[in-house]
Amino acid sequence: MSRVVFLLIPRVHLLDVAGPAQVFSTAADLGRPYTIDYVAEEREVASVQGLTLHARTSWPSLTADDLIVVPGWRGPARPASGETLRRLREHHASGGTVASVCAGADALGRAGLLDGRRCTTHHTVQDELARLYPRASVARDALYVEDDRIVTSAGVASGIDVALHLVTTRHGPYASGQVARAMLVHAHRDGTAEQVSPLLRRRSHVDETVHRIQDLIETRFTERLPLSLLAGAAGCSERTVTRLFRRATGLTPLAYQTALRLERAEHLLGRGATAEVAAREVGFADARMLRRLRTRATAS
Repeated sequence: MSRVVFLLIPRVHLLDVAGPAQVFSTAADLGRPYTIDYVAEEREVASVQGLTLHARTSWPSLTADDLIVVPGWRGPARPASGETLRRLREHHASGGTVASVCAGADALGRAGLLDGRRCTTHHTVQDELARLYPRASVARDALYVEDDRIVTSAGVASGIDVALHLVTTRHGPYASGQVARAMLVHAHRDGTAEQVSPLLRRRSHVDETVHRIQDLIETRFTERLPLSLLAGAAGCSERTVTRLFRRATGLTPLAYQTALRLERAEHLLGRGATAEVAAREVGFADARMLRRLRTRATAS
């Protein structure tokens, strides 16, 4: 069971809390092992939007599998105490992940967790973040950035994006796709604003037959999936599968599967895997095939 702890700062933004919390609670509803806690230095935390939130003042025991999320707030707010900042540092030092939404990055900076790392925040406070923490590298064109288990996001709706990203990295693309569909999030955006996840970008249609085919591909994307198998699962002809799939997604089933494999391989490479290991994990015959497809994708 993984625990997600939201650290609430006075004058917190509700969507910065509710968006990521909805992602993890939906993942739990769909069978993923999550529990959610809300921690603050006082039991009642006023939000900018006027709703008062209630939190526990004692921290639960955390393991490396657990996640701390610091939502953003609107200043002026009393900064987190030294004890709270120590909690953030110790959790990261023990192998855990610490994430922030919007101005929540300030707490990570106060804890020293942004030093020497790439990070981001809402565009209106990026200059201030760079001024306060000159040893951090502030990315100004990103919705979220992950650097050595420190995950920062631009804020507001991007809190949902980064939470979906964390579900993807922990459980794979099918799990985050289930969550996104349940939340009616049709276009999950990758960390760089110019890139869009092929998994969720191609889910913004209403063809349930194609959704069933996508479900099958996503759960078995490392396997060889002949068109006859997909047609059997969909209850229609191979020709109809290809026609419906292309009309709904703009891709053939094989191109969709390849896009999923490449997305997963990019994640593995970004976390230090060799090309050989990444290729094997996603179902490619060898690293040469992975390199060729990556080059082709970049060129297009």
